[in-house]
Amino acid sequence: MNLEIYKHIYLLGVGGIGMSALARYFNAHGKKVSGYDKSKTPLTEKLEKEGIAIHYKDDVSQIKTEVKEAKFTELLVIYTPAIDEKNSEFLFFKEKGIIPLKRSQVLGMITRQSFTIAIAGTHGKTTTATLLTHILKNSQIDCTAFLGGVSKDFDSNLVLAQEGNIVIVEADEYDRSFHHLYPDVAVITSIDEDHLDIYEDKKSLETAFQKFASQVKQKGFLLVQAGVKTEFEKPEDGAKMSYSATEKADYYASNIGISNNKTKFDIGVLDILPGMAYEKKISDLLIDIPGKHNIENVLAASAVACFMGASCENVNNAISTFKGIKRRFEIHLHSERMTFIDDYAHHPEEVKMTIKATKKLYKGKKIMVVFQPHLFSRTQDFADEFAESLSLADGLILLEIYPAREKPIDGVTSKMLSEKCTIKNEVCSKEELISILQNKDIEVLLTLGAGDISTLVEPIKALYN
Repeated sequence: MNLEIYKHIYLLGVGGIGMSALARYFNAHGKKVSGYDKSKTPLTEKLEKEGIAIHYKDDVSQIKTEVKEAKFTELLVIYTPAIDEKNSEFLFFKEKGIIPLKRSQVLGMITRQSFTIAIAGTHGKTTTATLLTHILKNSQIDCTAFLGGVSKDFDSNLVLAQEGNIVIVEADEYDRSFHHLYPDVAVITSIDEDHLDIYEDKKSLETAFQKFASQVKQKGFLLVQAGVKTEFEKPEDGAKMSYSATEKADYYASNIGISNNKTKFDIGVLDILPGMAYEKKISDLLIDIPGKHNIENVLAASAVACFMGASCENVNNAISTFKGIKRRFEIHLHSERMTFIDDYAHHPEEVKMTIKATKKLYKGKKIMVVFQPHLFSRTQDFADEFAESLSLADGLILLEIYPAREKPIDGVTSKMLSEKCTIKNEVCSKEELISILQNKDIEVLLTLGAGDISTLVEPIKALYN
């Protein structure tokens, strides 16, 4: 399908992080972009300022006339899985003979003629992809990047190339979306059980990742985190390598420590590809984002960057200037009185890693966690694991479950999760949180979740400023 033929792009769920990147991409390429989302957010407000028309009610009458009357050869409709297929606008376009396409399908079309670097994994995609984009840009290797978070360095989730055809994408395993991608370079950061509403068990998830890896092009490069024990075939006439912060691998971290609230480490290389701009070691790297998982994200990004021709010096310089990503261990307040950090963690493994990293960074201080569970199905499937991870904190407040695309499940509530936790905790609504925090003496506050908990960041900052 030739995307150039379309005059109008309409996005159902335009405010999602992946969808908004597509909206910006088509807007930058001169298309007339508009869409629907259920709620106004700071991101949708920015999109509107950029010239993208958005309405916030599922109502066909609010769709622009020129979009409703456009021919199927002129209009591309894109939707996110969070959109119910009973949505009236979704049904309107189907009845008109215009079949809405998933975001992943369109991303596959965009990347088809490009040199594609795809970052896959149940955790770490966004940090790895954003860091890689930052390194390449700072190495004068131009690229376009579709990111799953807002980069602080670029102040956007979309980075556009001025020239060249290198594209960086996050390969989403949800609904097997990454099977629409045929990358030249692929990274697999992790394979932990998730999306059990889609995958019946760990084996089917692993099979899906194996299929994705098998789609790496001839002479391509596959990089896999060493802790992932799934077997992957080496790309035909290409290379397969590993990386780790805890064991020897082709790319590994050593001399890990903390220096002035930053993580310090070295990168060692056991094996390199012919022609790669990499020495056997890079020393004294400093990063602002804590935790073993973030060291591994740096390893993955630097390995791919070097494969693309970045020098050790450029890698080191770029890593030291990396500002991070909004909602990825984002420090909003830091003083003698208290520290406030917000993070996107929404899987039990992510929650565990983030709490552990916080405790290591702020050794001796009590960590209060506010967690908003994301999806009824995920809460049900991983209730015991969530309870174990959350119980690593010193105090816990649970918000009500954020449903996203789901209907409630009988018996699955934050109270159910609360009863499984082994530390003292309480459950409240979003509206009640600020008044509860007012009465607590907090040293480090950590807010976690992938729903709309981020809307509480400014009220929390106002409380402590």
